[in-house]
Amino acid sequence: MSEKTLIERARALGLYGLIEHWDEIEDATWISLMLAWEEKTRAARSLERRLSCARIGRIKPIADFDWDWPDEIDRDQIDDLFSLGWNSEAMNIVIVGPNGIGKTMIAKNLVKAAVLAGDTALCTTASDMLNSLAEVDSISGLRRRLSALARPRVLLIDEIGYLSYDSRHADLLYEVISRRYELKATIITTNKTFQEWSEVFPGASCVRTIIDRFIHRCEIISIAGESYRLKESEEATKARAVTRAKRRKLRNDDSGKST
Repeated sequence: MSEKTLIERARALGLYGLIEHWDEIEDATWISLMLAWEEKTRAARSLERRLSCARIGRIKPIADFDWDWPDEIDRDQIDDLFSLGWNSEAMNIVIVGPNGIGKTMIAKNLVKAAVLAGDTALCTTASDMLNSLAEVDSISGLRRRLSALARPRVLLIDEIGYLSYDSRHADLLYEVISRRYELKATIITTNKTFQEWSEVFPGASCVRTIIDRFIHRCEIISIAGESYRLKESEEATKARAVTRAKRRKLRNDDSGKST
């Protein structure tokens, strides 16, 4: 590795004291190793910080997704998204489907992939984001909150459609989408088609504008099927019933032997 490259790496790390004394250490064999240690440590700390700020929470890895469960899902379309081309192009993603079908799991795995690739991100639910914005009681405070939501390279707004909101909340969603428009990627999960968003924001005049701006550069993923969470719950209930039946049988067998 050339001396110039080593200096550039030191400058990128902000090791200006080292650079000032470069003539004194230019022949030292430890410089390259020291820079590698520093780069590795900073990269790990940066990743840890970005993962913490993203607020992804606990998720199942996409490798555990049951692709055979949904009645309708385009696996190739979703696999392509993990190349992260949408992120570099500031495209939006909307994942539409019924409750419990895996929308959040897919969305959060996409967010995590973007963070592991070096991007910043933030995950929030629609209710948390909109209610938090609506509670701000000053213009300057609202601007700071909106700026914070515009800052991450990827923003996940989860669960639009599970609650209904008033016109004020619709206006706030419009502000978030507008500030990120063609600049940063936004992922939305929803159980409502865009035609049904008027039910989510009844009476709001900006709903069509929000949709138009969001889908201008957008990948739409549609999933159909029954709730996978309900399936897991039913299977767990059956497994517990089997376990209880076995315990009862053992107790009855032991009671019979004792008599």
